[in-house]
Amino acid sequence: MIKIGDTLPATILMEYVEVQGNGCSLGPNPVHVAQATAGKTIALLAVPGAFTPTCSAQHLPGFLEKAAEIKAAGADEIWCVAVNDAFVMGAWAREQKTDGKVRMLADGDAAFAKATGLTLDLNGKGLGLRSNRYSMLVKDGKVVQLNIEAPGKFDVSDASTLLAQMTAGT
Repeated sequence: MIKIGDTLPATILMEYVEVQGNGCSLGPNPVHVAQATAGKTIALLAVPGAFTPTCSAQHLPGFLEKAAEIKAAGADEIWCVAVNDAFVMGAWAREQKTDGKVRMLADGDAAFAKATGLTLDLNGKGLGLRSNRYSMLVKDGKVVQLNIEAPGKFDVSDASTLLAQMTAGT
């Protein structure tokens, strides 16, 4: 399992882009994790699934509400990662109004979740293999904070906790 001090796995996530620009074509575009985190500070939240109750009502909305504060505390970007396809993440982004605040990144085949060791087996609930719920702070590709939830819980991966960690000692 990934831990503080480890480098994020060099996997590829997918991002649905609705408006062409900055060299991005419409539709799903690859996001190479190693390249996308190089020289940046990323506040990352991972959720079991788009449109699921806690993810849609609390986890993602908290990061949207605190996006300006998180960026003011030093994050270049905020990423939301889920084991869903890019089209689902794009639809969830529209519904949650994430544009300009949170990048919605799809881990469609759970490659990122598997590589981090932060998977959640929900096969018995009809959801298959998913990502565990967590938040992390990544600087230049390395994990500097990691807040992993116990299954079914939402106690430590919220935006306020990560923001407090980012601003501690400043």
